[in-house]
Amino acid sequence: MPFTAPRVPPPRSPVHGGPERWYEEGLGWATVAGPPVGLVTGLRFDVLDLPAEAGRAVLRRTGAGATGPVALTGRRMRLLVAAGSAEELPGLLDWLEWGGISLDLAALGAGSRMPAPVPPGWSGSGTPGAAVWLRAPEPGRDVEPSLPALWTAERGGAAAPCLVRLVAAAAAECHRVRLLSARSREILPGRPGGRPVERAARPVAQQLTPQRFASS
Repeated sequence: MPFTAPRVPPPRSPVHGGPERWYEEGLGWATVAGPPVGLVTGLRFDVLDLPAEAGRAVLRRTGAGATGPVALTGRRMRLLVAAGSAEELPGLLDWLEWGGISLDLAALGAGSRMPAPVPPGWSGSGTPGAAVWLRAPEPGRDVEPSLPALWTAERGGAAAPCLVRLVAAAAAECHRVRLLSARSREILPGRPGGRPVERAARPVAQQLTPQRFASS
């Protein structure tokens, strides 16, 4: 009877788990089943949500040391800030003299969630509109010391970035984007020679509406 070598099963692929395992075990963040997987806000962090165009200007203006982790989802950017900041932001905007001005700026705090970006190095980040990290959190390290906060006390040996400066920059850039968008809608084609016709600008004060800024 001819000898037949035993068949050796192929090695199993390592099981890494889904994104929720990366967040829960690597970062200690609470998740909500998807799809897409959600990250619970109001526990370890809150979130500032603003247009991506304004967010990019904020990052250029403030520098890397002024923000914590930053995520991008389509045309929206999300800046992680200290837990509890969402409750402080309406009053902070009033103090910064942005109260009563319409800003496309929102806060996600207790009871909310944000889409979980694809963990760094994982496949799937090329899906159109999928949430991705621009500045990712580091597994095994507490996120709190890197989050902008109202207080200035040192946490974990490092001073937290200043929430006031970040909100001031975010409000200014959101307002700039809004005004540029409104101005572009005031430009009408049709002048001979291809030059656009610009409507007479209305006073800015007449365009202002009650500010939409609330925890969602």
